[in-house]
This record gives sequence, C-alpha cells and structure tokens, in this order.
Amino acid sequence: MKITTKVIKDKLSEVMDPELNISIVDLGLVYKVELNNSDGVKITITLTTIGCPLFSLIEQEVKNKLKKIGLSEDKIEFELTFDPPWSMDKMSERAKAILGI
Repeated sequence: MKITTKVIKDKLSEVMDPELNISIVDLGLVYKVELNNSDGVKITITLTTIGCPLFSLIEQEVKNKLKKIGLSEDKIEFELTFDPPWSMDKMSERAKAILGI
C-alpha cells in the first residue's frame, strides 16, 4: 500500500477521543498531515484544552493505527500546537450532530 496523506487521514479518523468517543479528525484536532522525504509523517495536532491530560493516549493510538499501514513509530512525528486554539467551529457536522450541537 502506498502511504499518502489521504491514507494517513483515513487512519487518523479511526482514532477516537478518549472522553467523547468521536474521531480526532471529526473533532478538528488534526491540523495538518505532512509526508517527509525520509518516508515519515509529521502530524500537527491540537487538543481541546491546553491542560488536557489525554495527549499521550491519543498519541499512542495514532501510532498504533499508523503502524497498521506500515509506518514505524520512529517515522511518526507530532507537533502539538495551540495556535490557532481549538474551538467547536473546527468540528465536522458529523461530530456536532453526535454531540447535539
């Protein structure tokens, strides 16, 4: 399987937020997915709040999902950012419907 940003985003949509049980993609937590020249990926991600203690759980689940498409952990880089800050406007219509917003 050829690893593309679409393939990676599809896998990321399988990663659920531990509290809300909604995909991190639908929540709008994934800002950017970039493939690099060394067969790796850089994922720019945010959290709903700065002090959210669940990043390590989300990070590990992302790694688990991406290993299934052939990426090794050492080829997965995360950039955690709060610029711009997350807001409910970043959520997909599906996520808003699930939460009744």
